[in-house]
Amino acid sequence: MSSLPEQEQQISFWKRVRTQFRAWLQTNLWPVLGLVTLTFLVYAPVVNFGFLNWDDTWYIVQNDLIKSWNPLNLYKIATEPVARNFAPLTIGTFLVEHTLWGLWPGGYHLTNVLLHAVNAVLVYSLVERISKNQLAAWGLAALFALHPLQVETVAWISSRKTLLSTTFMLASLICWLRVERTSRHEGWGIIWLLLGLLSKASVVVVPPIVVAWDVLVCKKKFADSAAKQIIPMFFCVMLIFITMSAQTTIVGGVRSHIGASKLWIFAIDCTVLWRYVGMMFVPTDLCVLYDPATTGIAGWIGLSVVSWIGLAVLAWKFHKRYPMIVFCFVSWILLLVPVLNLFPITTLMNDRYLYLPMVPFFCGVLLGAKEIWQSFQLPQLSRRFAMGPLLSCVAIVSLYCWGTLTYLPVWSQPLTLWHYAKSETPTLTVVQVQWALTLQDLGETDDAKEALKYALAHCNPDELDQKRIQKMLDEWDHGTQGDEEI
Repeated sequence: MSSLPEQEQQISFWKRVRTQFRAWLQTNLWPVLGLVTLTFLVYAPVVNFGFLNWDDTWYIVQNDLIKSWNPLNLYKIATEPVARNFAPLTIGTFLVEHTLWGLWPGGYHLTNVLLHAVNAVLVYSLVERISKNQLAAWGLAALFALHPLQVETVAWISSRKTLLSTTFMLASLICWLRVERTSRHEGWGIIWLLLGLLSKASVVVVPPIVVAWDVLVCKKKFADSAAKQIIPMFFCVMLIFITMSAQTTIVGGVRSHIGASKLWIFAIDCTVLWRYVGMMFVPTDLCVLYDPATTGIAGWIGLSVVSWIGLAVLAWKFHKRYPMIVFCFVSWILLLVPVLNLFPITTLMNDRYLYLPMVPFFCGVLLGAKEIWQSFQLPQLSRRFAMGPLLSCVAIVSLYCWGTLTYLPVWSQPLTLWHYAKSETPTLTVVQVQWALTLQDLGETDDAKEALKYALAHCNPDELDQKRIQKMLDEWDHGTQGDEEI
């Protein structure tokens, strides 16, 4: 039993936390309300969206684990992977929601929007505390909230694990990314990290990001910083092993790269990273699945590899002069490491992979732009055109917001999603198969079979896809329908 002094200390701690939070909220009330209001206004249409036949089936519609609070279900949620992913906290949110609104998709979509709004506020809080610039922090958070690349993560219910893990990751980083940390900061940082790990495995990059912060920004010794990350890294390594054991099969998606050498994967990743840069600046031709070129691009690979090596050399050369800029781009790369196929996954690139990485990327861009502006502009000219950068940022965010509103309806239902995907990447086998499944669900069996035959003839499916497609054709020819979703 806790002694009276210990209880008084705990009460004092929570009282101090509440006081600090109220003070922060009073100072930042309007920026927070603005972010939340904008996010809900832009994403309000998703409440009328349905379930997609793209993982929503396995996570929610046909997931018996979330349909009852039976102790056995709770045990399985806590210990077993679902859809080849170990994310018990994410599945737990679906359990709570199924209790609240059953299979009404609007409720699940509403939760996604709420989490996205919370994440925008956390981005604002983190950047504002680090930069001490409320306006810049708000602009970056608004860009994060309204960028078209975020549509997939917010409008797709199954991307809940990205939203939820980002919430805990940001909370952990708010505790860790401080010039001076107390033991309480580190303790809460570990707690938020653990919750994030139970939401999605990609949170394992938090300790390396903290070490980069300590070394680059705080000028601490690598050994001293790494020593403080031993416990967090232990939990991360455990989660990595659990996740790897859950990935017992590799099906669906785009699998042409599975089994390729790490050197080849590295080469392709260098080109994909440049595509990501382009997508963040000019988010056009977005899609649920991409088919990046992997052959006949030797020149592009060479240019990409050389350019990234050159940028790495520049970062090393100037890391003491511009530590925050270098830290931002190091964090961007670290956040992308889990999805660069160092451990095989069934896609080479996706919009959702940039959900949180775009924050340090644009932060680095803004810091770099600020340094350039201050270096080449006379003080008088800088004061005269002080509103120029601000108005430019407002115009850019507004343009991104319009792009989001335009792209959002694509994710409203399977028919619109796969019809759009078919127009963007018609040669992907998985796209044609998902289009066929959508048509079959609508009772258009003949058109569905034609889509499968097109996939066999024009999409160069591998042996596994050929067998699956032939099985579906046989079942539909005989009037039966298997439980298929790739």
